[in-house]
Amino acid sequence: MKRLLVPLLSLILILPAVPAAAADPLRRYAADTWRSLVAMTDARTGLVADNVRGDLTGTSAYTSPTNIGGYLWSAVVARDLRIISSAEATRRVAQTLRTLRTLRHHGASGMFYNWYDPATGAVVTTWPEDGSTVTPFLSSVDNGWLAAGLRVVAGAVPSQRAAAEAILRTMNFGFYFNPAATSPIGTRGLIRGGFWDTAPPGCSVPRDGVWFTCNHYDITVTEPRIATYLGIGAGQIPPTAYFDTMRTLPDSCDYAWQEMRPTGFTTTHRGRTVYEGSYRYRGITFVPSWGGDMFEALMPDLFVPEAQWGPRSWGRNHPATVAAQIEHGLNDAGYGAWGFSPASNPSGGYAVYGVDAMGMDTDGYPSDVQASKYDAGFGDCRPPGPAPSYGDGVVTPHAAFLALPYAPGPVRANLAHLASLGAYGPGGFYDAIAVGSGTVAQRYLSLDQSMIMGALGNHLGRDLVKRAFVTPSFERAIRPLLAAETFNIPAGQKLPQLTREPA
Repeated sequence: MKRLLVPLLSLILILPAVPAAAADPLRRYAADTWRSLVAMTDARTGLVADNVRGDLTGTSAYTSPTNIGGYLWSAVVARDLRIISSAEATRRVAQTLRTLRTLRHHGASGMFYNWYDPATGAVVTTWPEDGSTVTPFLSSVDNGWLAAGLRVVAGAVPSQRAAAEAILRTMNFGFYFNPAATSPIGTRGLIRGGFWDTAPPGCSVPRDGVWFTCNHYDITVTEPRIATYLGIGAGQIPPTAYFDTMRTLPDSCDYAWQEMRPTGFTTTHRGRTVYEGSYRYRGITFVPSWGGDMFEALMPDLFVPEAQWGPRSWGRNHPATVAAQIEHGLNDAGYGAWGFSPASNPSGGYAVYGVDAMGMDTDGYPSDVQASKYDAGFGDCRPPGPAPSYGDGVVTPHAAFLALPYAPGPVRANLAHLASLGAYGPGGFYDAIAVGSGTVAQRYLSLDQSMIMGALGNHLGRDLVKRAFVTPSFERAIRPLLAAETFNIPAGQKLPQLTREPA
């Protein structure tokens, strides 16, 4: 035994250290998720495709500004988590920025089209999947996510700061702002959904040489607030625009079509009247999103430290949103898993998922394949509907990752459970799983994978995405707005869902 001891100890000492990815499941998830993004990225253009099959072959023939922005911040995360070298991250970012500078875009606003061919950079005018005609569109929210990625690069990759900022300087989010747009609560000043630079079919508003969408974004807890933040931060949109969106629709029978009757109070911020409405679901008070999904509520929080800057507003709402999603998945619907957000449909295609009770849209985003409807009624204006039934819930992993700042223990347990159900593949978590039937959407969407990378970058890297995104001037413009407000959510609301793990 003594003869074997020294060689054995020597062998142990020369073995390589266990990689961080093996020591912490979250680091393994990050490494595998990055692998899927690499598989989706064209080697010549540096443009990431919209999606790829679960075996990491067969990428889509289209990409978007959101996808491109997501790839940029994901490369920064991959570098800082030591998945790739600094040199590789810089090379990848530089390649994408070079291609971005050559892409056709709208000169007057500096905005990019919604769909490009990742292999050539050409604007998509014929949809690759069915041959239908595409009228090129320029979305406010999609350009917001591209700008977010550029800001992360500017703040985290010194050698590429000038290139990223050169593109950012041309992007004017004020082009989308309509000071005359009026919300149902009477406030004025909203951003539009986007515009076309050629006449589109259907509803549009010709102005300033383009055709704007007829819709405006008038809800606070939705992902388009990233574009509003960017516009305010750059001095292109007035700060009052933050208060001109609605926390809920009014408590009036004229708006009894919304999901439930809100409770709240009316106050004033910067001369704007704000109805601080909220909903209540299974004992949890929160300000709803439109569809009741995690993407709308929490994606902007990857970049803007909303909970920190608005402790009485977002600091109360984000934990409540996560708690209500957990409550729905584990206790109300009884799926055994949680995390509901638009994602791939396990039966094919794409669909919107959420917690119906948590969205203002009375038709709601369902959490279930059966799409059973929740209807709480609206006092004397609308009687409640029958109790919903649940069976085959559709859970998307990216929604759980977004909850990491607020429920890290339950998130880890939920992800481990999803992996045990077969929702994990060579590129990390597949996009969605119907947990009752076990049907898995075996593909990866670059948008959802980049949300996972952003969430892991913040959780494992001391808020690295937020630190790169936020500049002193941006903080001076945005933080006072968030800090001034108190949502109609009780301070110290008890949310045991955030710490309790399933038995």
